[in-house]
Amino acid sequence: MEYVTVDGTDVPALGFGTARMDSYDERYRAVETALEAGYRHLDTAQTYGSEEAVGDAIADADVDREDLFVTTKLAEGNRNREAVLESTAESLERLGTEYVDLLLIHAPNDAVDHEETLRAMNELQGQEAVRHIGVSNFSVDQTREAIAHSEAPILTNQVKYHPYESQADLLAFCLEEDIVLTAYSPLAIGDVVGDETLEEIGDHYDKTAPQVALRWLLQQPLVAPIPMSSSGDHIRENFDVFDFELSSDEMREIFDLQGGLSDDLAEQLEL
Repeated sequence: MEYVTVDGTDVPALGFGTARMDSYDERYRAVETALEAGYRHLDTAQTYGSEEAVGDAIADADVDREDLFVTTKLAEGNRNREAVLESTAESLERLGTEYVDLLLIHAPNDAVDHEETLRAMNELQGQEAVRHIGVSNFSVDQTREAIAHSEAPILTNQVKYHPYESQADLLAFCLEEDIVLTAYSPLAIGDVVGDETLEEIGDHYDKTAPQVALRWLLQQPLVAPIPMSSSGDHIRENFDVFDFELSSDEMREIFDLQGGLSDDLAEQLEL
């Protein structure tokens, strides 16, 4: 396993997402398989309906809780102080854990000032119910505002990021501010399968197009992809990405799929 390290915190660089699954059994089996495969970074949310299955799979696994990095997210309606505190307590109960490693604001909500939400999240951190806090689906300006409103560091901004979806401005900002960019939908919801560029690169390493896409993300500093799948074969395949490394030319070739790479960002990425 590789790690992304910010502010002295090691985050497993490859996580496992639990969105878009239909049933408790499907979620449980997927997380069970992910833990057996070696994943130690699990991503859930109040809106996914997967917290209970994630918690049960963790409880049944032969893995120490301290070896896991578990993320959940506040639903849109849980943004004022009371709702933040109450809903997080409910999340912890569903997860069967005394704390989560990371609590995120799931998406911007202008109905409640983010400052109130972040203060409540800081309060939870002081109570040791939450170890780190962050945001999701925030723009650069919104992330900057979150940083200003929070006493605790913003550990991550979780956004959609894959070979066809540029996050150049946000990635540059995260690199400057030492913030993890957590990449959800890193395989473009399966669209990378069959991509000629990714397949051609993968042929050099005996890897598939999805494995190349994940390797491309993992080689970008401070980027942590969280693929999801309910297929055991795909879960294991997605984890098998630590035994090869893309060249700078191959990295740039994949960036070309989303319109190319600016000189400034290339310098930050050391490409």
